[in-house]
Amino acid sequence: PSLRGKYRSRPMNELLDEAAELASAGVKELIVIAQDITRYGTDLNGEHQLAKLLKELCKLDFHWIRLHYLYPTDTTDELIDVIASEPKIVKYLDIPIQHCNDTILKAMNRRDTKADLLALLKKLREKVPGLVLRTSLIAGLPYEDDAAFEELCDFLREVRIERAGVFPFSPEDGTKAALMEHVDMEEAQRRAELAVDVQSDIIDAYNDSILGEEREVLCEGYDSQAQMFYGRSYAESPDIDGRIWFTADSEIAPGSFVNVRLTGTMDGETTGELV
Repeated sequence: PSLRGKYRSRPMNELLDEAAELASAGVKELIVIAQDITRYGTDLNGEHQLAKLLKELCKLDFHWIRLHYLYPTDTTDELIDVIASEPKIVKYLDIPIQHCNDTILKAMNRRDTKADLLALLKKLREKVPGLVLRTSLIAGLPYEDDAAFEELCDFLREVRIERAGVFPFSPEDGTKAALMEHVDMEEAQRRAELAVDVQSDIIDAYNDSILGEEREVLCEGYDSQAQMFYGRSYAESPDIDGRIWFTADSEIAPGSFVNVRLTGTMDGETTGELV
């Protein structure tokens, strides 16, 4: 917070004008991104305005609208209903939770608890069919003893978040966290690797569960070495979630949306064929 300063919302008309320019230029996927998009508007008039903004963005000529990052405390029922009801909003949400242990969350000045996280994820799964979740986690945080780390791993196994980035805690000079008691870097790295192993099993199970499905894929190019096209579905955000690799008998122009039947996996990514 001392580096970022206070949250600052851009006026909605500025955002809509910029988005309209992108749409008219042929942009197919709009990513709405901020440190915490769920706080949008609260510094302008005290009200959450993300749901209103999204309704206006959905009137523009985008194929997909993707959301990064939603913090749990301000993910309102109104926002969830808009996400569920607007076809252009992809059913993929990046919700960085960092940890699930209540003591650690409190030390981080998080306003949510483990019970809050479980309730929110349950509600999202119920209201948004086909939802894919991404989060970020930190292992070795202050107050994370062996029990708290095992609690984190059990939480992952329970909620089955499809995509998660796991990082070791790195104390930064000048921060309060650096002065708190924590495990050494080697142990933090070991724990991060163990959490990655847990998450790898979840990703593999998810990939296996979607085999046989048809997915709408945004083609991004062709790899001559693999002799396959590649792209992303709603379940893959650019640069962080990997690709879908697929074969086709005809040329597919980058930027085209095509239907791909998922038939296999390759190094943690899915493969398929053009329908």
